[in-house]
Amino acid sequence: MQYDPIKRSLGKVFNQTPALRIFFYRLLDLLLLRAWYIRRELRKVSKLKQATLNILDAGSGFGQYDYYMSSLGKNWTITGADVKEEQIADCNQFFKKIKRSDRVHFKYADLTKYIEEDTYDLILSVDVMEHILEDELVFANFYKSMKEGGRLIISTPSDQGGSDAHHEHEEDGVHGFIDEHVRDGYNAEDIKTKLKRAGFKNIQTSYTYGKAGNISWRLSMKFPIKALNTTKLFFIVLPAYYILTYPLAYLLNWIDISQTHKTGTGLMVVAQK
Repeated sequence: MQYDPIKRSLGKVFNQTPALRIFFYRLLDLLLLRAWYIRRELRKVSKLKQATLNILDAGSGFGQYDYYMSSLGKNWTITGADVKEEQIADCNQFFKKIKRSDRVHFKYADLTKYIEEDTYDLILSVDVMEHILEDELVFANFYKSMKEGGRLIISTPSDQGGSDAHHEHEEDGVHGFIDEHVRDGYNAEDIKTKLKRAGFKNIQTSYTYGKAGNISWRLSMKFPIKALNTTKLFFIVLPAYYILTYPLAYLLNWIDISQTHKTGTGLMVVAQK
């Protein structure tokens, strides 16, 4: 299953005005459980009350988290890095329209080659590392690019089924729900070992998307995306579908983030230089 065609379709709908795009960001913040976990970590950073922060969003995509960070820290300077030129141009245009381009900028960057030595206080990487084969090279580049004491926040699928790659039809040659990943996900100890080799310390890992979160994901993401990949006509009934299902998905998300999970299909990692 491919996410990008759906992303492009949604982008066309919500990118018509800055107000619609901000509304879209807020919908994603409510809908995506990983956004709940990421915003919680970013709020912890904001409570440190550093006067200024220089931030790299490594794999910025739509710019959802850059918008949130620019709202959270008025003196935060944010660089969004991505490999999709069209998305970079789109994000730069949007942040210019909302008059935040003086502190939020997007540029092309191949993370396997990108190094800005001793530059960033915080590096955020959301659902990126599972797409990059040379992950240890990227971790080393992150380390070199961070200031001493800087913080790294990673959200990625775990190896407990986070890419939903293994299912009953796999033996027939049918791909899993997400077929854009180079690995099924990370084991908590495996990613710790790799980050230690890069030089990081104080590495904390926690599983996300436990039982409640996994049900929410299937209800709020997996089924709608599969339906949209089958027929674009599902866009017509999508608002009604979410009106009916989102209250339950919201409750499940709240349950998930309120618990500590021994295992889960997602993984949050926080480390320091």
